Amino acid sequence: MTKEELKGAQEEEQQAQSKKGLKKQQKEAEKAAKKAEKQAKLAAEQQSTEEDDFAKDRYGVSAMVQSQQKLDRVLVLVQDLTPEKADQRIWLRARVHTSRAKGKQCFLVLRQQQFNVQALVAVGDRASKQMVKFAANITKESIVDVEALVRKVEQKIESCTQQDVELHLERIFVISQAEPRLPLQLDDAVRPDGDGEEEGRATVNQDTKLDNRVIDLRTTTSQAIFRLQSGVCQLFRDTLTNKGFVEIQTPKIISAASEGGANVFTVSYFKTSAYLAQSPQLYKQMCICADFDKVFCVGPVFRAEDSNTHRHLTEFVGLDIEMAFNYHYHEVIDSITDTMVQIFKGLRDNFQTEIQTVNKQFPSEPFKFLEPTLRLEYTEALAMLQEAGVEMGDEDDLSTPNEKLLGRLVKEKYDTDFYVLDKYPLAVRPFYTMPDPSNPKYSNSYDMFMRGEEILSGAQRIHDAQLLTERANHHQIDLEKIKSYIDSFRFGAPPHGGGGIGLERVCMLYLGLHNVRQTSMFPRDPKRLTP
Repeated sequence: MTKEELKGAQEEEQQAQSKKGLKKQQKEAEKAAKKAEKQAKLAAEQQSTEEDDFAKDRYGVSAMVQSQQKLDRVLVLVQDLTPEKADQRIWLRARVHTSRAKGKQCFLVLRQQQFNVQALVAVGDRASKQMVKFAANITKESIVDVEALVRKVEQKIESCTQQDVELHLERIFVISQAEPRLPLQLDDAVRPDGDGEEEGRATVNQDTKLDNRVIDLRTTTSQAIFRLQSGVCQLFRDTLTNKGFVEIQTPKIISAASEGGANVFTVSYFKTSAYLAQSPQLYKQMCICADFDKVFCVGPVFRAEDSNTHRHLTEFVGLDIEMAFNYHYHEVIDSITDTMVQIFKGLRDNFQTEIQTVNKQFPSEPFKFLEPTLRLEYTEALAMLQEAGVEMGDEDDLSTPNEKLLGRLVKEKYDTDFYVLDKYPLAVRPFYTMPDPSNPKYSNSYDMFMRGEEILSGAQRIHDAQLLTERANHHQIDLEKIKSYIDSFRFGAPPHGGGGIGLERVCMLYLGLHNVRQTSMFPRDPKRLTP
């Protein structure tokens, strides 16, 4: 190709490129014009929408509550929404449990703890299309303030606790917005295990629930469990206070293992080591020696046991009792069993709503107990087990399967879920347990059982310093470490006994649940240290 031809070809190419460039510029300009037109149209629509939205002051996201003002507004509780409030205009704060838009209206379920109510926003003279759309887009679990008219309904709303009324919303403001993606759905978390699988709907496993405990605790089941647990503590305190007991507080950081065993958490304590208390045992007894006569305490107990079972925790709440008695340690047993019976009666009479709520997800037989409480001797229990084919020595401790089997045998024979097993072999009890005076192989000690599982271990304590020293030596306990404990008995000590109850275990077994983690608000076990 000659120079001229090459030059001509290059010029042609440049012309073609500049034509292309022009076309591209034209296209981009057209695109930009269209975009500007579209935006202008949207803005105009938005403006006309805002102008048309007569209800724009009746909904929205409120400014963060930073205690800017004090309002006289009274907020009604969901559980108080009954037909008596029909046609009243009320204000209410609740969570959005679910929402469902349907044409020109939106149905919401508003939840407050274990109670919920249906609410309706419909296009009309109080609500605009935009307000309905806003309500439908509020994320689940957001907290809202609503003003509404309470209306009676002709047909019961089966899916809500407040079945006879619904709310016709006139205002709705978001107080705290939840993120759109929840780690678990509350409806899935309360579904009975079998139901989800059959219908192809989700259920939530225990670890997911515990990893997202704050959400899980909002479920109706969790709310019911922990309200009932609060009731157990209240009934325990009230019953014992009425019996003349004094509530005490004991240290949790101690210088020696309280049970004399190895299952303790060691903590660094300045230039030395200390332990987390396995029980308030020694301090309760010191209070008896200090003439408090009858004491109880409610507090955390720590066990460094690597037990990954359905009923063991490394930290739990101990309900502990200790009392002086006059002549026989059965006075102590009677006092504790009566306390338990008062708790069972209080739960039965005052917590039926909670019991029924838990039963919906975890069905179980109602808890049965006798008055007076059934008391069996260890040798009788052994005979029942041997008759059922269990091979056990006279001085063997009960294994968990044998405890459960015994519970079933006792239920069949005596129709009770609660009983006392008395006179345990001395060999399987702690060093401070009083030996049986008529048979040194046995002891003045007892356990209490609910639905075949142990909830309390107790005994008459040795209140004589010399015998206590002998028993501690027999158990090979370093006397130097329990010197202050033994010394408490050198200056006159009344005969006394007591026991320790696990709060979470009592709640689990009363409700017929299958895992103690369900009744521990933030459980601690060998594999769980958070949340």
